[in-house]
Amino acid sequence: MIAKHLHTLELPKILDRLATYCSFSASAALARSLQPATEPAEVERRLNETSEARDVLSKQDQLGVGAARDVREPVRLAARGGVLEPQTLLEIRDTLLSGRNIQRALSRLGALYPQLTAITNAIEPSGALVAEINRCIDDGGEVRDTASPELAAIRREVRMVHDRLLAKLQRMVTDVANAPYLQEAIITQRGGRYVIPIKADFKGRIPGVVHDQSASGMTLFVEPLATLELNNEWRELQLAEEREVRRILTALSGRVGAEAESIVRTVEAIARFDLALAKAKYAEATRSVKPHIERWAKSSANGAVASSSEGRITIIQARHPLLNPDTVTPIDVTLPEGVRVLVITGPNTGGKTVALKTIGLLALMAQCGLHLPCKSARMPVFEAIYADIGDEQSIEQSLSTFSAHLTNLRSFLEQVNERTLVLLDELGAGTDPAEGAALARAILEYLLQAGALCVVATHYPELKAWASVTPGAANANVAFDYETLRPLYRLSIGLPGRSNAFAIAQRLGVPDEIVSAARRYLDANIARSEDMLAEIGRLQQQAERALEAARDAQQAAEADAARIRARLNAIEDERKALIEQAREEALRETEHLRAEIRRLRNRIVAAGGSLDEVKRIEQEIEGLAEAAAAHKPKPLPRAPQRRRGIQPGDVVRVRSLGATAEVNAVDGEEADIQIGRMRMRARLDDLERVSKGELLRKAQREAYDGLVALPRVAPPPLELDLRGLTAEEGVARVRDYLDRAWRAGLPFVRLIHGKGTGALRRAIRDAIKLDPAVQSFETGLEGEGGDGVTVVKLKAM
Repeated sequence: MIAKHLHTLELPKILDRLATYCSFSASAALARSLQPATEPAEVERRLNETSEARDVLSKQDQLGVGAARDVREPVRLAARGGVLEPQTLLEIRDTLLSGRNIQRALSRLGALYPQLTAITNAIEPSGALVAEINRCIDDGGEVRDTASPELAAIRREVRMVHDRLLAKLQRMVTDVANAPYLQEAIITQRGGRYVIPIKADFKGRIPGVVHDQSASGMTLFVEPLATLELNNEWRELQLAEEREVRRILTALSGRVGAEAESIVRTVEAIARFDLALAKAKYAEATRSVKPHIERWAKSSANGAVASSSEGRITIIQARHPLLNPDTVTPIDVTLPEGVRVLVITGPNTGGKTVALKTIGLLALMAQCGLHLPCKSARMPVFEAIYADIGDEQSIEQSLSTFSAHLTNLRSFLEQVNERTLVLLDELGAGTDPAEGAALARAILEYLLQAGALCVVATHYPELKAWASVTPGAANANVAFDYETLRPLYRLSIGLPGRSNAFAIAQRLGVPDEIVSAARRYLDANIARSEDMLAEIGRLQQQAERALEAARDAQQAAEADAARIRARLNAIEDERKALIEQAREEALRETEHLRAEIRRLRNRIVAAGGSLDEVKRIEQEIEGLAEAAAAHKPKPLPRAPQRRRGIQPGDVVRVRSLGATAEVNAVDGEEADIQIGRMRMRARLDDLERVSKGELLRKAQREAYDGLVALPRVAPPPLELDLRGLTAEEGVARVRDYLDRAWRAGLPFVRLIHGKGTGALRRAIRDAIKLDPAVQSFETGLEGEGGDGVTVVKLKAM
């Protein structure tokens, strides 16, 4: 790929926009240096990487690179023997920790995201170096006292001498005998040494060294001789402290330098991971889709690509990514089978150049691994993409427009082959029209013979005629509204377009007599062909409007049918529920009658009546009861219904959790569901719709079988804070909390016990191991609290 042609198609502007979605400078630089791949396997890998990043962000929208920084330069400096500042060492530590967190987050999802996992597998966390930096430097960027025994001892002496020095100076400034000589009873510093302010008139009354004086000259800042030795000792200890800190930083820098290659690899892996996330965010922002990569057909004997559906460009509702997505008109580009040269004609400002740039830019974006702003796309992987678009005339190089175009064409014509995309705007323009048209036709024939895929924008009628009769070539036009005389910025394949020069001239106010004279001068055959094209174009627009209206009507009918099916389903569910309710009521009435019969029989027997008569009455009533119980209304006939997909409001079963949930919203292949008070996202293939009838039958079966189930309780919070409790108190709280969480149907909870000595953590985890409601548990991630948190996964009820 030649940089000049990438700039012509504005790929660097796309990469600049992509860089704004990166989280740190290393990934942003990687985005700006992205080059289109030319191997189909590599393009597929890049596109799959972006798809995986979009999927993982849809589930973990907070996933990112954290506090990672591009620390490659300071690391290389350390490798050359340089000494790093504490803040730089902290940035190295934070970058390594970010890499470790990314690796942990992806390690559990490796099977789902192989491309992202391959990136994170290159991260080398360097745990020992992180621990050493943490031991020596605090989060404020200060070297800790515990960094070395020598530093701890020096700092103790510094504090002691400092306290003695200030105490002695304080006694001097509060001494009543010295009060007349002092400008103020304060202690201050000059040149790193403690001094007191003395009135200039009393110089010498308190012996000492003058370090400074006020702007007015009325005050002298004097270091008393009585504190000179303590000041000297304090300063010497400060210098010793600086030397020891320098020695510690040198040692830490040496360790960084020893692991320089590993750290550089980690930064580069984090940058690649962040670039994948940036591509995913950019794809979401531009409402893009993953293109399908076509395979090239085998070449024929003459070197041209054989006629095949492979290697074709098909882009539906493509939007130029640099134009406003709310106002840009999408275009469809579908090259007919066997077509290698597409000739686009139509009026100026009709969108021909935008169509060329959209085709070329989307091809480059796909080969960079970016998803495309369109409804769907199929395209091959090009070995090279050449573009001759725009006016490149140069006064400095004595090049006219025509010469500039030819110079650009000459630079790549001999390099084209069957896997090359060539985009030409106004081919042959800038010279005599007849000669320009002849030259343009010869160039297109050369490109067709070479097998290149070529899209050209032109006004030459000779090229329209050539494309109409030449195998492997086809016409296209940018749509034009002949009633309003305005371009529609739509690309239509199959028919040539009109330049509409006369119509546009009239719309712009050119006198009618001039336009009429121009029409008379136009060749009669050309005029007739232009009128025929206008009529065909008008009929085509009418057909398109009719087709669009038919599609709208079909969509409306399908929506109405869906609503009717949903209503019928609801009515059928209600009908079944009413029938079941009536049957249950009949059973209750029958049982009531049987109880009444038994009561009456007992009374008759007690009164001395005939048992035979009682039995006869009982048999008659039982017959009536059995008939009532057996009577069921016949179901109404209903048309067979297609199984509908999951919709908002449905009750579903989450297979992976064994829990029942309600669907809030459906987004593509995922759904937003509610389990109790907990909301989460789940894949549609993990959900099974449960009808109201099934729920009712399940409840009836459970009641009939006499099963005893623990009652559901209101779900407790997802986190339990145990910090500050004793081990005994914490274990008791955890047992009660886990029982309530399990009965509420929560899939997991987090226990916050803090780090401390670890006694509370050990006691809680020992208790968790024995809890029958617990399926498994693990230490929290770095962003969740690390060793201070235990994440518990609960069994399904």
